[in-house]
Amino acid sequence: MVNYSDPQLTRVFSAMGDPTRRAIVARLAGGGLTVSQLAAPFEMSLPAISKHLRVLEGAGLISRRIAGRTHHCNLEAAAMKSATEWLEQYRRFWEPRLDVLGEYLAETENTEELHDGECKD
Repeated sequence: MVNYSDPQLTRVFSAMGDPTRRAIVARLAGGGLTVSQLAAPFEMSLPAISKHLRVLEGAGLISRRIAGRTHHCNLEAAAMKSATEWLEQYRRFWEPRLDVLGEYLAETENTEELHDGECKD
């Protein structure tokens, strides 16, 4: 059972609520990168990227290893487990409803095709 008041769950959802941080996580899914490599596609300063990285670190979504002056970041996907479990509970709720919606839309489309094919006098 997922703990709804879990501060870790709140930090994960908060961190992933920002599009820049989601993009950083997506880039790290392909493997570890340095902060400079992570910053390259964004039109923002390194200090701004570092703020995003600190939020992701605080949520446990990434880890950072320092080698000299170079900071290497890696994805820590295990932190997403609580969020995945929370979402999974609701997937059971929305999937059947989406199936019903799909059936309704298919019926509506078939009905419209029948009406479009009728001859008009």
